[in-house]
Amino acid sequence: MELIFFVIILLSIIQSIFGVGVLLFGTPILLILDYKFIEALNILLPISVAINFLQIINGHKKINFNYYKQLLIFSIPPIIILLWITVEVNINSEFFIGLFLLFISLKSFFASISKLITSMFRFQKTFLVFQGIIHGATNLGGSLLTSNIFALNLGKDETRATVSLSYLTFAIFQLVTLIFLGKFEQIRLDLIILGILIFFIFDLLVYKKISNSNYDKIFAIFLFLSGLTLVFKGVI
Repeated sequence: MELIFFVIILLSIIQSIFGVGVLLFGTPILLILDYKFIEALNILLPISVAINFLQIINGHKKINFNYYKQLLIFSIPPIIILLWITVEVNINSEFFIGLFLLFISLKSFFASISKLITSMFRFQKTFLVFQGIIHGATNLGGSLLTSNIFALNLGKDETRATVSLSYLTFAIFQLVTLIFLGKFEQIRLDLIILGILIFFIFDLLVYKKISNSNYDKIFAIFLFLSGLTLVFKGVI
């Protein structure tokens, strides 16, 4: 079996629980495996779209549309512009995003950090623009998206539903941009089906059994590991 199948299984498990993961972790992993950035997008974007779509079907009533409306206005335009630029220019910001995530992940454990983060996210519009720039340039804006929504202190269903719709929107606009630029070449239907199967298994057996309080802690650990991954990639 190709190594890519094992990678997609792992990524799909993560995204099934948190709403992100296929792009966030898949992009650096495939780059390490000598895939080009555009090749990685061609493989990962359709899988991410499929899993997020299924999550939205199950949780559409839990979506925080106040956040989503702002994301549409302030994050999507920078994603389109920066993705177009990234086709020509290689931008590396993973290390700094990783450090940011490590800081955000400590919110659930230190009250002083929680208060500071709440203050920082008051500049929401500026942050959403920055988030769009990072995602368009590196495909790693999911890290900022999850940290932003995590800071809203929502329940687990509302958190995953809002993350899923936001991430789905990111991926759709990325796909449309790549198609417009003539950079979207093929769809790995076998990998999409694999991702969908993993979602159904782990949504039923794992996600539904996680309590709200435990999900908050697990999500914090997820952010911390995301930060470590990006810091590591940024220094190698």
